[in-house]
Amino acid sequence: MKPAGKAWEPGRCCTVWYRKAAAPRRRLRRWTLVTLSLALANMVGSSLVDAQNTLIAKDSVGTPLSPTPPLSLIQDAAKNELIALHHTNSYLRYRMRLVNEKGEQVRDLVESRDGTVARLILKDGKPLTSEQDQGEQQRLNDMIASPSAYARHIKNGDSEKKIADNLVPLMPVAMLYSYVPGQPQTGRSNGAQEIVLDYRPNPKFAPPNTEAEALTGLTGRIWIDAKTHYLVRMEGTISRPVNFGWGMLAHIYPGGSLVLDQTNAGGDRWIFTHFSMRLSVRALMVKTMNVHSQIEASEFQTLPPLSYQDAIHLLLSTPAPSK
Repeated sequence: MKPAGKAWEPGRCCTVWYRKAAAPRRRLRRWTLVTLSLALANMVGSSLVDAQNTLIAKDSVGTPLSPTPPLSLIQDAAKNELIALHHTNSYLRYRMRLVNEKGEQVRDLVESRDGTVARLILKDGKPLTSEQDQGEQQRLNDMIASPSAYARHIKNGDSEKKIADNLVPLMPVAMLYSYVPGQPQTGRSNGAQEIVLDYRPNPKFAPPNTEAEALTGLTGRIWIDAKTHYLVRMEGTISRPVNFGWGMLAHIYPGGSLVLDQTNAGGDRWIFTHFSMRLSVRALMVKTMNVHSQIEASEFQTLPPLSYQDAIHLLLSTPAPSK
């Protein structure tokens, strides 16, 4: 079982590291997770438009969508995506469904002042057995009894967010952006106008660190809410190989794809609703692994600020699904 504080969110990425003593499969899993920084980099930065681009997006009949100068749009979009990542003073409860090679899992998540806690409630479309549910309850109660252990989990999550904080300033130079002719809309924004951009890697971009190498191989399209400048949708394809540590640490093969959808869950709180990933990754020059995963978030509820202990009590007080 994953610890309560480690429920994965697309707004987080994994620290780039490995241990020589770890088993090859464990190494491969960690370096596979590093590839999520590709999606993160797009989510937190794909709203950024080339500052030198002086065009203004127009709809299909040529009407300007926004008089905002490109540089201002860059600053607003970066600020907004960091707000979505950190969501200070905004707390939600929602369900997260994960489908990967291990099957299907559904978790009940509650955001607290101290971090996110989660309870597994469905596995492969079925309720947990009595023994499995008791194990989940015990795991959560153990977290209440050990604040220091929970604090360590949250510290790990905070270090991952710092990577995103460092990637955002790189986006104007890491990607090249252009307005899409005709501005095709997703139709998923309740009629709100979207600004549509194509993006590709900047061939002149020199990654300053290992994490930033994730920005060098992604090509695709993004949709941005024209009023709020938040990301609505991102589609990306691995257009060329991506190497971490000159390929000795990890290598992502071209042809993979990423899709991310975001929504306003209420009160200007933006959060993902869908994230899918299909990648082929070789880790530590040892083994190639195909990664196919899909994550969906739904049933958002706004909550008042809670301690992580109260958040766990809220999870435990909710009856687990029986069917």
